[in-house]
Amino acid sequence: MGTEKRERQKAGRDARREALEAERRKAQKRRSYMGFAAIAVGVVVVAALISILGGSDDDEVSTADDAAETAEPGQDTAETAEPDDGEAAEPLPCPPVDGVDEPVTSFPAPPPDCLTEGADYAAVFTTSAGEITVDLLEGELPGTVNNFVYLARYGYYDGSLLFRTDPSIDIIQGGGPTTNSPSDPGPGYTIPDEGGPFAYEPGDLVMARSAAPDSSGAQFFFAAGPDVALLNDQGTYLLFGETTEGLDVLEEILASHVDEPDNPLGGAPDPEVTVESVTIVES
Repeated sequence: MGTEKRERQKAGRDARREALEAERRKAQKRRSYMGFAAIAVGVVVVAALISILGGSDDDEVSTADDAAETAEPGQDTAETAEPDDGEAAEPLPCPPVDGVDEPVTSFPAPPPDCLTEGADYAAVFTTSAGEITVDLLEGELPGTVNNFVYLARYGYYDGSLLFRTDPSIDIIQGGGPTTNSPSDPGPGYTIPDEGGPFAYEPGDLVMARSAAPDSSGAQFFFAAGPDVALLNDQGTYLLFGETTEGLDVLEEILASHVDEPDNPLGGAPDPEVTVESVTIVES
């Protein structure tokens, strides 16, 4: 990223901080006049909520949550964090194009725009099973690609596992460095849905998500065989890359699948496969 662009981003952040501070001062004055009114409104709202929630809705909420957690391929239920005072959290700045020295796995907010206009992006997955090169579709899904590039350059995926294989839908899932499972808490935020509906083919790189909208964050899956087309009826998983080299590596990983009876999502490769690094190539 050029120096001028960095300066513009810094100036924008400073302006936002000044605007938030001015608004906070105004809000303090308003609160001194509106205190009694707020208390009255609060009493009415509490009474209404007691009336609405007085039934057995807890079971319905639990059922909805369970459905979200077991969606195919389910993952990343974290929401974007906000400070206690209600201000929107500031994102970490764009990482260096050649990455960082120590991986970062927790973020206060979704990323800023870190893509260079007009550039083409690819991702090289160096794994213990071999190398996979993916052409990222920044023209079709710029927000999704920007998120992946941001995380990869922060080393988010380095040392994580491709923790799930499912031959019934021909996918290989990864991208959960904290727990190496679909229940990984994610990077601390989720990203908006973008594009679609999608149709999936072998070699596609796709974001995992829960059943809820706008729930992708960091986890991904590779399509490694034709049965991934069984997901076409849903078509909601963000397809943001296409494998150009290493489809044979994906096929070998899927072929190494071992069922895990206690795993509701199928099983995992044996031996386990580590993502040693994800290198972003910008041209």
